[in-house]
Amino acid sequence: MLVTNKASIPLKLFTLIFLAISVISIWYAVLQENHRGRMMIAFLDIGQGDAIYIQAPNGNDIIIDGGPGRNLLGQLAKVMPFYKRNVGAILVTNPDADHYSGFIDLLDRYQVGMDFEAGTISDTPTRHLFLHKLDDHHIPVMIAKRGMKIVLDQKDGVYLSILFPDRDVSSFATNDGSIIAKLVYGNTSVLLQGDASQKDELYLLKLDSIGLKADILKVGHHGSKTSTAPAYVQAVGPEWAIISAGLNNRYGFPHQQTLDTLNASHVTILKTMGQGSIIFQSDGREFKEK
Repeated sequence: MLVTNKASIPLKLFTLIFLAISVISIWYAVLQENHRGRMMIAFLDIGQGDAIYIQAPNGNDIIIDGGPGRNLLGQLAKVMPFYKRNVGAILVTNPDADHYSGFIDLLDRYQVGMDFEAGTISDTPTRHLFLHKLDDHHIPVMIAKRGMKIVLDQKDGVYLSILFPDRDVSSFATNDGSIIAKLVYGNTSVLLQGDASQKDELYLLKLDSIGLKADILKVGHHGSKTSTAPAYVQAVGPEWAIISAGLNNRYGFPHQQTLDTLNASHVTILKTMGQGSIIFQSDGREFKEK
């Protein structure tokens, strides 16, 4: 009996510790999911490419672009709850590898609800692998078109509005056919445009210059001089401009011409290169950098 009693003490202690850890984990999960009306947008530091994680107040999320190589999962782990293993949707602004190849690993680790594509074409082994992964995991693919709204939070009114393409862009160069979208939450908004060129920017200016107004501009094509037309920046009127590019990249991004354009409009410039991931939160009234 003495031996039995002594052995039962560690067992009871183990049970109590297990229960305590379980309770703490449950409350941690509850607190993580309670976003208190805040939307998060994180411009991830994934090197020379784009990757943006958006989480609505209700916990629904979308990842815009997956960056190059295998950098995405490590960066997502810093902004997503550790227990979360599903993503509402992914969106590929254009089929160049620096905008989607990180999704290849993601599809094997996370359950993904849907994939949105621009409709431009890229015939490479990496692209074919990605498309096969989508098919293997039975993930629906939808072509994004102007007028489409991807609703993340019906109650709080968080949605992604597709501004471009407004036509079949299968014959377009990948950059010229990039998806341009506006993330809206209350009185706050972010203009996201992948590698869209000045050609696309000036086209949208003629289409609806007022609808371009946003607090944050994700600068096109990693700060290349082929994007960020002065008239476009003036129409958007952002307080912040985000440049996603790799440190010491071989393209020389961001180009000085782009920086000069943004500085002329007195925009605060933030860069993932050297600065790391850039995270903002919105309560629907204003953005605050986290």
